[in-house]
Amino acid sequence: MQKLTVTGMTCGGCAKSVEKAVTKAAPDASPSVDLASATLSFADGADRKLVIQAVEKAGFGIADA
Repeated sequence: MQKLTVTGMTCGGCAKSVEKAVTKAAPDASPSVDLASATLSFADGADRKLVIQAVEKAGFGIADA
C-alpha cells in the first residue's frame, strides 16, 4: 500500500469526500482514509499522481507529495 498525509480534513465527512474523490478518479486505487492520522492509503498499482490530483481537486492538500 502507498500512503499519503492529507491536510485539511477535520471530520468524517472530509474523510469520505477524499475516499469518494480518489475512487472516482482512480477506481483501482481502493482508497482508505484514517482521519485520526490524516493518512490516505491506496493500492500499490494506482497512479500516485492521479490520486494526488483527485485529493487536491476535492479541496484538500497533500503534506508529503
